[in-house]
Amino acid sequence: MDMSTATLDATFWMTAGVILFLLVLSGFFSGSETALTAASRGKLHSLSDKGNKGAERALKITEDNERLIGSVLLGNNLVNILAASLATSIFTRAFGESGVAVATLVMTLLVLIFAEVLPKTYAITYSETVASVVSRPISIVVTVFAPIVAAVRLLVRGVLRLFGVTIDPDSNILDVHAEIEGALTLGHSEGVVEKEHRDRILGALDLNERAVEEIMLHRSGIEMINADDDPQDILHQCLQSNHTRLPVFQEHPENIIGVIHAKDLLRAMYKIIGGPEGDASKLRSFKLSDVAMKPYFVPETSTLDEQMRQFLRRRTHFALVVDEYGSLQGLITLEDILEEIVGEITDEHDPTDMAPIQQTEDGQFVIDGAMTIRDLNRAADWNLPDDEANTVAGLVIHEAQMIPTTGQVFSFHGFRFEVCAREGNRITELKIRAL
Repeated sequence: MDMSTATLDATFWMTAGVILFLLVLSGFFSGSETALTAASRGKLHSLSDKGNKGAERALKITEDNERLIGSVLLGNNLVNILAASLATSIFTRAFGESGVAVATLVMTLLVLIFAEVLPKTYAITYSETVASVVSRPISIVVTVFAPIVAAVRLLVRGVLRLFGVTIDPDSNILDVHAEIEGALTLGHSEGVVEKEHRDRILGALDLNERAVEEIMLHRSGIEMINADDDPQDILHQCLQSNHTRLPVFQEHPENIIGVIHAKDLLRAMYKIIGGPEGDASKLRSFKLSDVAMKPYFVPETSTLDEQMRQFLRRRTHFALVVDEYGSLQGLITLEDILEEIVGEITDEHDPTDMAPIQQTEDGQFVIDGAMTIRDLNRAADWNLPDDEANTVAGLVIHEAQMIPTTGQVFSFHGFRFEVCAREGNRITELKIRAL
């Protein structure tokens, strides 16, 4: 056959034009699939709230990713196979039997470059914008191919069931918490997100995953008032204390009868003595139980998120923590929960010489044994596990399977732990450095 005749007839050019159109369709399907699957649903929601109808349609069609991907793949494969068949036809006319090899080579290059890499690269770069633009035509494609895709879906699930594989329709839904955490961690590693911003957002997200017992002040560290003490001693203790609210017990520390607020105490005493020129001896008749507020007890298993809601609902900032037997375990305040989000909160009444963590010249960290593992990880940007213990001292005891003595050194989880001080059975100071 004459080459010029084969390549210049009307059929050849019409077929080439159809192939070119099919390549454009293939690129459209490939780019649409990439944009709709890579687009952030959070950003699409934001665009939708601003009145972007395309983003709203994109959100709707991506609710069922299986149907979306099935429809797009069906359309993409149809146009690719049709384009390859037409190309084989015209190249066979032009080159004879060798036209099959030529068509395979040419179509592979054209599909790879112009129908796959190019549209997908653009779509991944501007995913939300592209998803909004293609949402209307893709929604039509999804509607048209819906019966075929449904049949294919049933067939695929039936085949997979033969091999013991069960498809969960909701299994592809991303855990929002994990997605945000991963994005923040990646942003911090790339220098886009500041460490403080990452810690605050993750701290707020973790409130529902953490229990009260993890951050409460243990009962051994609670400052209490004995209701049977003299009023002068009670007043002196309140004035010397760094705390505004103090639990009140009677007979023994487990018997908490109330919580006293320093402002309520001073007002009541001021009223009893009769003002600035009153008689201080009248304080002998003062009863602390008449001023103390009713104690608020919470279980140690409550989540921080729920406890914060209760604080806000009850308009109180102070709660006593008890175990399943009703025994006092510690106390927790609204400030303790907020510190899990924003970090350590100090005021003018907090001791200035008691930093929770200090770094030595040789790069080691000296910390209080009661410091929580979470606070240490946040301060030093470490990743010590907190599954088996809440405090650093508890972690050392758990790993050592004993109560260490002063001077003992342990190495685990990639760190060196040295016990610097101990009071009774409690580790009070540790020195830590990364190995």
